[in-house]
Amino acid sequence: MIWRAAAGLALAAAALPVPVGRLHSQQTAISSGRLVRVSGTDTVGIRAATVVLHRVGRGAQGPIDSARTGPRGEFRFRFPADTSVVYLLSSGYAGIEYFSTPIPVNPGRSDTGLLLIVSDTSTTVPLHVTSRHIVISKPATDGTRAALEIVTLENAGTLTRVGGGLDRPTWGARLPSGALGFQVGQGDVSAEAMQARHDSVLLFAPVAPGEKQLVYTYQLPAAPGTVRIPIGDSIGTLNVVLEEFDRAVRGGGLARADSQRIENRSFRLWTGAVGPGAVVTIDFPGNRTAWLLPALVGVLGLSLVFGLLRVLPRRAPPVGGATAVLDALARLDARYAGREAEVGAHEWAAYQRDRARLKTEMGARLAGKQPPA
Repeated sequence: MIWRAAAGLALAAAALPVPVGRLHSQQTAISSGRLVRVSGTDTVGIRAATVVLHRVGRGAQGPIDSARTGPRGEFRFRFPADTSVVYLLSSGYAGIEYFSTPIPVNPGRSDTGLLLIVSDTSTTVPLHVTSRHIVISKPATDGTRAALEIVTLENAGTLTRVGGGLDRPTWGARLPSGALGFQVGQGDVSAEAMQARHDSVLLFAPVAPGEKQLVYTYQLPAAPGTVRIPIGDSIGTLNVVLEEFDRAVRGGGLARADSQRIENRSFRLWTGAVGPGAVVTIDFPGNRTAWLLPALVGVLGLSLVFGLLRVLPRRAPPVGGATAVLDALARLDARYAGREAEVGAHEWAAYQRDRARLKTEMGARLAGKQPPA
């Protein structure tokens, strides 16, 4: 079972379904498994450690039981299970608290295959940015533009990456020039674990093996002129999503993809893999008064927008695979966009069909609906 950060507790609570027209089922559930540490290509059980069972609901969340592990790291919980909430496991190791994904609840049936994985730490294990999504809205009436970023970090090793102190973060990236009003959204880290210093965003939370998603928002000032986004390390997929169709994104080898229209808002996507040291630029107007139009402009909210393009100002963000679908769409466009004359008719038709299917699936996920089969 893959680790999750402590911030996942709040995220799981926000994503809980609200049962309608039925009573919550409360029966006895039995969950057991092992607490293990990654060691090379194998795992080793951790004995005499404490595993905590957490209950996460809309109204309340917190630990409800704990157990000491046996000689092979084994643990077992027996508890009254409420099907309207989520249950998680956690355990501390080397000063870091590791959380599981939600554990299955099978009232009346024992689940014996659970794994809670921890690892040793390192200050040098590399982190890779598999995707970075930058969404910039139209200007508000004061001329500022709201921006949202979702960054997916990958630790492909077997050690948890940690920082080297207050001035040595685990990861960092440059913000667009002139960014202001930085705030942390609902990702896999707490607001205290990320900071904006000068022109950069810095992460001070540990990154265990696997992926961690970071979400943050800021504003671009009115009449910013040319906005520069310096890229440090390489990015597997960079998506720049603009609500203004008359703007152009340059640099980094990004290619323009088709526009998307979701919930009466139109966006244009620029996408591609970006190498280290690149600089992406966007030209915005330099005359502020040209953009003070009496129009109602939706501003991106501060909560996580799964899938990037949908703003839910008074609701929890939809769950599902919208971000993964957008990544797949971006990779497809990066391979085929503008190359109709270079590929065969059959391959181009297959690309068009796959693209249409992904767009339909993304729209369904952003609307909180089950994608069509």
